[in-house]
Amino acid sequence: MVEDWSNGQLVGQAKIHVPSLERRTDDKTEPKSRWFNLVGSENKPYAGRIHVRACLEGGYHVLDEAAHVTSDVQAAAKQLAKPLIGFLDVGIRGASNLLPVKTKDGTRGTTDAYVVAKYGQKWIRTRTILDRFNPRWNEQYTWDVYDPCTVLTIGVFDNGRYKRDEAGKPGRDLRIGKIRVRLSTLDTNKVYLNSYMLTVLLPNGAKKMGEIEIAVRFSCSSWLSLIQAYGTPLLPRMHYLRPLGPAQQDILRQTAMRIVTARLARSEPPLGQEVVQFMLDTDTHVWSMRKSKANWFRVVSCLSHAAILARWLDGIRTWAHPPTTILVHFLLIAVVMCPQLVLSTIFMYAFLILALRFRYRMRVTHNVDLRLSYVDAVGPDELDEEFDGLPTTRSPDTVRFRYDRLRALASRAQTLLGDVAAQGERLEALFNWKDPRATGIFVVVCLFASLLFYVVPFKVFVLGSGFYYIRHPRFRGDMPSAPLNFFRRLPSLSDQIM
Repeated sequence: MVEDWSNGQLVGQAKIHVPSLERRTDDKTEPKSRWFNLVGSENKPYAGRIHVRACLEGGYHVLDEAAHVTSDVQAAAKQLAKPLIGFLDVGIRGASNLLPVKTKDGTRGTTDAYVVAKYGQKWIRTRTILDRFNPRWNEQYTWDVYDPCTVLTIGVFDNGRYKRDEAGKPGRDLRIGKIRVRLSTLDTNKVYLNSYMLTVLLPNGAKKMGEIEIAVRFSCSSWLSLIQAYGTPLLPRMHYLRPLGPAQQDILRQTAMRIVTARLARSEPPLGQEVVQFMLDTDTHVWSMRKSKANWFRVVSCLSHAAILARWLDGIRTWAHPPTTILVHFLLIAVVMCPQLVLSTIFMYAFLILALRFRYRMRVTHNVDLRLSYVDAVGPDELDEEFDGLPTTRSPDTVRFRYDRLRALASRAQTLLGDVAAQGERLEALFNWKDPRATGIFVVVCLFASLLFYVVPFKVFVLGSGFYYIRHPRFRGDMPSAPLNFFRRLPSLSDQIM
C-alpha cells in the first residue's frame, strides 16, 4: 500500500502472490526486482507503478521465545539444517502436593492438572487428570537435538477449558508452575530423575504450588559431533552477514508467537493463548522493578571477583600480611627474570584449579531460584506494577507514585552514565589540547619517558614499578597520586550540558 503522508489517503495498492516470490538461503545472489501496477480507487483504477525487490528469506531463524532460553536455532530453510547430534528423552512421571486452584461444586478445592513441554518446534501435552492433587501421568517423549546449548521448557497447568460458562465460552487454563532444563548442564547418556518445585508468581508474591517429578536423558552417539557443536556459530550464517536490528527481531518474534498461538489453538486438544504465552515468556520485555534489581545484583556478583582481586592487591600493597607481600616480591622477580614461563604457569594453574573443582560440579539440574529472582526483596506495589498491562489500568495516584519512583531510579542511572562519559571525555581532551597547559605537561612527560625507556631496560622498569607499587606503607603517602590528580583535573563536556 502506498499512502500520501500529508493527508493519509491511499494512493494505490499492489498484491503479490507469496508462492511466486523467489526463495533465498544466502547472500550470494540478490533477488530480482519487479514492477507492479498500483490499483487505486474505483474512479482511478490505475495509480502508477511500484518497483519492489522481495524474496522469501530461508537463511534466518526467527525466535518465538526469549533468546536466553531458546530451544531451536535452526534456519528456516531445510537445506541449511544442522546435523543431528543426539536425542532428548523426557519422562513425565507425576506431580505431588499440588495446591487447589479452583473450587468444585462450591464446597471444596480441586485441581485438574496437565503438563505441556516444548523443545524446538515440537510441543507435547499430557492427558488431564481430574480432581487429583498427586496426579501420575507416566508418559515419555523424545526430541531430536541439533544443538546442546538449548533449553527444555516444561509447564504445569490446570485445565479449565473443558467447562463452559453461561455464555458458552470455554474457561481459561490456570498456570501452576514452570521449570527449565538446559541440555548443556546434563551429562550424556545419564538419566536424571528429580523432583522440582513448581512456583508461580502472583501479584501478592511467589507461591509454591507443589512438585513435579520428571526423568531426563540426553543421549549422544558421537562425542566428536558434540564437541564440534561448541565451536560452531549459534545462529545461522545470515544473522552474522546481514544481521537484523533489534526492532526487526522484536516484530518477527511477536509475529512468530501469534502464528504459534493460532496453530496450537487448532490442535486437539487445543492449547489456549495464556498457556502459549506462559511457555514462550512473552512478558520478558515488560518493565519490572524486580527483574531490574535481579539483573543489577547479577552484574554486581560478576564484578565481585574483580573486587576480591582488587582487595587482595590492596592488602599486598599496604602490607596487611607481610609474609604474603614478601612472597609477591620474589614472584615479581621470577616473572621479570623468566617471562617465557608466565603464560604456561597461568594456564597450568587454571588447569589444576578446574580439575580440582570437577568433584564439586553440579550433579542436579537447577530450577527457578527464588533468591536470585528477588521475589521476596520487592514490595506488593512493585509486584502489582509487574502484572499491570499496557496501557495501565491503575488509578492516577498509583501511576504518579510509580512514575516518581522510576524518576528517582533513573536519576541515579543518569548520574552514573554522566560519570562514565566524563572519564572518556577527559582522555579525549588530553589529546585534543582542550587544556593547553595539561596537554603541554603530558607532552613533556612523554618526551622524557621515551628517552628513559630508551636507556633503561624494560625488565628493570617492570621490576622497579612493581617494587614501587608494593612499597612499605612507611614510604607511602596518604594522599592520591600525582597521575590520578592530573587526570581528575582534565576538562570534560559536563559543563557544556544545560
